[in-house]
Amino acid sequence: MGIRTGAQYIEAVKSRQPEVWMSGRKITNVFEEPVFKRPILEMANLYDMQHDPKYQDQITHICEETGERVNNAFLVPRNYEDLQKRRAVFEVFARATFGLMGRTPDFLNVVVTSMYSNADFLDKYNPDWAVNIKNYYRYIRDNDLFLTHAIINPQNDRSKSSHEQNDMFTHLGAVKETPEGLVVRGAKMLATLAPITDEVIIYSFPGFKPGDERYALAFALPIDTPGLRMLCREPMQDGTRPLFDHPLASRFEEMDAVLVFDNVLVPWDRVFLYNNVEAANLLYPKTGIAQQPAHQSGVRGLIKLQFAAEVACRVADSIGVDVFLNVQDQLGELIQSVETIRALLRVAEHEFETLPSGEVMPGGVSLETIRGLMPTVYPRAIEVIQIIGAGGLLMSPTGADFAAPEIAGDMERYYLGREGISAEQRVKIFKLAWDLCGEAFGQRLLQYERYYTGDPIRKRAIFYNQFKRNNTFSLVDEALNLPDFVKDKTTV
Repeated sequence: MGIRTGAQYIEAVKSRQPEVWMSGRKITNVFEEPVFKRPILEMANLYDMQHDPKYQDQITHICEETGERVNNAFLVPRNYEDLQKRRAVFEVFARATFGLMGRTPDFLNVVVTSMYSNADFLDKYNPDWAVNIKNYYRYIRDNDLFLTHAIINPQNDRSKSSHEQNDMFTHLGAVKETPEGLVVRGAKMLATLAPITDEVIIYSFPGFKPGDERYALAFALPIDTPGLRMLCREPMQDGTRPLFDHPLASRFEEMDAVLVFDNVLVPWDRVFLYNNVEAANLLYPKTGIAQQPAHQSGVRGLIKLQFAAEVACRVADSIGVDVFLNVQDQLGELIQSVETIRALLRVAEHEFETLPSGEVMPGGVSLETIRGLMPTVYPRAIEVIQIIGAGGLLMSPTGADFAAPEIAGDMERYYLGREGISAEQRVKIFKLAWDLCGEAFGQRLLQYERYYTGDPIRKRAIFYNQFKRNNTFSLVDEALNLPDFVKDKTTV
């Protein structure tokens, strides 16, 4: 089939009956549920962009294997030009969502592509695993599917490994083998957008210990597989808020869920890794499933940070405070943060690394630097919006207030911005800013940026240790061994 349309994606959503629970209710019609409907339409828009002549050649290509047009997220990059083709789809999708949706279809399609391209790693442990991931890659590529993933254990007792928990199946683990497949039980999180996706792929961060064999798993299933239950977090919006009052929260809510597997059967042809601690711990470094999606998240993070910086600038401009030195300093800081991330992405793409499979990845040091900076620079951008907007962020009226004739004069007089900025314009800008920096929706975006790649302190420590292993700090040695020119000249 190749690239699908937004209508085809919506029909797929309507055709499924996943078990979804939210706010104590079992959701029986995902498409008609107000909380999900706008995000579904946003995803449909991304699929339609693949058919738009303005974008099609940028973000899709003709698959050599099938002759069908497919998304560039399924392209195995072999050179710098291929990385640019990948970047194009990352950027187009991110701009369409202002970088606010971190788990658009391109993200996990890149992960599966990397596992496919580096399937030789799995073949060393079990040839069936390699065959399965190759077939699965072709299946989601040729049907243009949308995946979620769940790779983190529930936050129970983090001082204990999976096999040490009081309940053996608090964390997702294998129960038994059957002729038809593997039976699994337990929970995983944090499945973003799960209710409106096609499939879920399961794998885990490294860190398995002896005794954790049953939890060393990687597999994929349709989102409506019997026994798979989604427990959604509290919604950040109710799906009925007007666009005027909540221009972002009403459109870009990314529902997150805990996935509960109640004796779910995973067919053997959907198993990519099982009962092997060593293979599970090496999956990330050997298949590129950390570095390749970091390219996507880096591009998305750039757009998100740029958006936040532009919002801060427009808030300042709308009330004329950007004439003050302290405000100019804050806004300049944000713009320089944007340019720093942009430059790091370019360096990563130019200084690409080549895997044994021939696949190329953007440079790891630059990508990890972006991952280390975003948990700092994005919260700072939100803080600057809060500081500049000040009390005005708390005092915005609603769209309904502007429609009330009796107070129309008050609206125009007391909510007016600087010269040239109408009251409605100023309020709209402040509404946008509040969605981003004050509402629950915006705070979820903030928390997401801090932790989407893991604990930022631990990640930076890992980065340092890897850097130390690969560098000798030779400049110090050169400085310690400088010749004594003064002594030499005296001798002469």
